[in-house]
Amino acid sequence: MVGEQLYENVDVNSVANLLRNQTSNIKHQTSPHPLEHRLIYKNIGRSDWTTDIDCYLRDGGYEQLKQALRISRSEIVDKVKNSGLRGRGGAGFSCGLKWSFIKPDEKRPVYLICNADESEPGTFKDRYIIHEDPHQLLEGILISCYALNARTAYIYVRGEFPEGAKILERAIEEARAHNFLGKNILGSGFDVEVYIHRGAGAYICGEETGLIESLEGKRGYPRIKPPYFPAVLGLYMCPTIVNNVETLCHIKHIIAMGGAEYARLGRPNNTGTRIVCVSGDVQRPGYFEIEVGAVTMGQLIYEMAGGLRAGRKLKAVIPGGSSAKVLRADDRFKLKQRQPNGSTIEREISIDEIPMDFDSLTAAGSMAGSGGVIVLDDSRDMVWVLNNINEFYAHESCGQCTPCREGSLWMKKITDRMLRGGGVVEDPDTLKTIGDNIAGRTICAFGEACAWPTQSFVQKFPEEFASRAQK
Repeated sequence: MVGEQLYENVDVNSVANLLRNQTSNIKHQTSPHPLEHRLIYKNIGRSDWTTDIDCYLRDGGYEQLKQALRISRSEIVDKVKNSGLRGRGGAGFSCGLKWSFIKPDEKRPVYLICNADESEPGTFKDRYIIHEDPHQLLEGILISCYALNARTAYIYVRGEFPEGAKILERAIEEARAHNFLGKNILGSGFDVEVYIHRGAGAYICGEETGLIESLEGKRGYPRIKPPYFPAVLGLYMCPTIVNNVETLCHIKHIIAMGGAEYARLGRPNNTGTRIVCVSGDVQRPGYFEIEVGAVTMGQLIYEMAGGLRAGRKLKAVIPGGSSAKVLRADDRFKLKQRQPNGSTIEREISIDEIPMDFDSLTAAGSMAGSGGVIVLDDSRDMVWVLNNINEFYAHESCGQCTPCREGSLWMKKITDRMLRGGGVVEDPDTLKTIGDNIAGRTICAFGEACAWPTQSFVQKFPEEFASRAQK
């Protein structure tokens, strides 16, 4: 990082150039893998692609907005419902169902918030959309605003994305100049404004109600649900829809393809494409856009990400960002799989055979989460890995709930002590007990995010924790 600018894929020579000229820029380029299906990422890494609106318009940009403005709002919502699109931010909730919570005859102002506070360790997919294809995101936001009759949208950008915020600001002004936003957009009679709001580096503001509190100028404390469901009592106590960056980008493609055609991508109840970010002990870490469930864990790790380092074996995978439960590589998993004739059978499979979809990863004991796949080989000390995760959550707890505030620090102190050689025999049980008393006992899902790594690491690797607790 030079100043506020983040640079990637650097070497000694490029670092020297950056230090001499801080306006230099290195564009991340990667060719699609044969197993990919690039829909959202079709323009990412293209050498002939720029972020300006003229380039986007030459590629057919904003045609779906024009198409959406010619049909009714309810038709758009129905298309999104029929598409089966599930949120790509972590929870995997039905996007169309969430939208349907907004009453068509709602008298209060309706707000749309784009959650661009991408902070989950292991996840870096939304940043590329913002940095390299901002108008795709903006078009998705504008279509969504029209569908929801939301006259105001906010893009809540992670504080560590200063360049991304600038790119989005430029995109908004370019779109305004073409009458894609502002008053009476494209002569439709619909008015809409989009604003950028930068966060301050707080992970908790990725939680939708914590984000709303922050947007209102308050401390980012998540709200109690019920009654504060955003679709009912959201921003300024008005109906609010909060969608992730990747989720909103899918909207324009659903309009282009139609809900039914989009639903043919992927698998039943796991439709469309999604972006997964592979990091950790692989030879080719990076992002990959796949049809949901069309690629297995083994294909992702060994074919798309280049496999493990020479001489190493797979030990574990965290499949949905750091808050997802860890999967042990030598375990067997019982999954129910739908057959072509519509029936389902239960099969016992290896970790390599797990389809990369929401339902399969949940059935395997973890979750798809934010799409951050963290690969761990047999050189990894799992107590050290958990301690690293615990450090993050102890630092990022907002402190509102006692179980999370006190428990996250307590777990970090125990794993710290175990690594220093001061472990005691009770430590594994104590860690599990603390995790059990955090999960389900906090206002927001940060409690589970904090507890699940500890619960699963202690359960899946008891021998390693026992070896660190010999006194």
